Amino acid sequence: MKTFAIASVLLALTLSLSGCIGAPVALTSKTEQRLQNQAPIRFLLTFDDGPSASGFANPSRSVIADLANNSVQPGIKAIFFLQTEAARAGGSERGRKTMQREHAAGHILAFHTATRWHTNHRLLNAEDLKQTLQQGATSIASITGAPPKLVRPPFWNYDRRTFAAYQQQGMQILLTDLSANDGKIWGFNASPRRRANLLRQLSLVRERIALGELPTVDGVIPVVVTFHDINRYTARHLKEYLQILMDSARANALKTAAEPFYTDRATLERAALARTVKDSNEVVHLPGVWNWLWDADSR
Repeated sequence: MKTFAIASVLLALTLSLSGCIGAPVALTSKTEQRLQNQAPIRFLLTFDDGPSASGFANPSRSVIADLANNSVQPGIKAIFFLQTEAARAGGSERGRKTMQREHAAGHILAFHTATRWHTNHRLLNAEDLKQTLQQGATSIASITGAPPKLVRPPFWNYDRRTFAAYQQQGMQILLTDLSANDGKIWGFNASPRRRANLLRQLSLVRERIALGELPTVDGVIPVVVTFHDINRYTARHLKEYLQILMDSARANALKTAAEPFYTDRATLERAALARTVKDSNEVVHLPGVWNWLWDADSR
């Protein structure tokens, strides 16, 4: 399993770098009619792999600033899935201070991993997995006053064993509907087809919304979007990304809420918890090649 998992990740990165993005799914009159009966959408923003420990133009801190002040909707709240112990992230003094800033700004601190590297949790034995989950939960609770309720498995990958381990620690898995495909932080980390990518992915989500497959929470349908706040390109273009999401919704005939992004931590948490994976056997939808990869490596 270990060899396949590593090969799978390398293949996914290769494909994501290839820039192969299909055209949006055509909007049919039947889908458009079904959408009229659905609640408006609200984008639920999430950021993986941070916080950045950089002392130069820190991208995580740039993201915090741009979420607070932008022309689309000031005061946006997001979920940060943290690498709590990595030297280039939460394991550094600057990273810890950035986590404190995120919490103070009203964002949600959630768990990604507490390993030294971005390790697939399926590769850890039971004791190491339990220890790393407890360590990460303790680290986050030392800032927020409570252990995290949300977890995003590295590489989106989990099985029955790791799913049960998360639940034992009171964590629920939140995956994603849209991905900016910006997880490449070494070498080429730009997204020249960022608009086409999000437009295509949202057209696929639109079809699920039309069929009533996504829940309505507090009168809106939460659509989960994933970025990486340690990616400098993402940090520099975050305001543009916000506008791209709005434009993509409009192009896909999706109604957005009066507030198209979340601005309240409690409301954000309710929406996120409603979108979590409830059962390890649940069929999930991931953007890009990830579903194919993890179907091949059956849970």
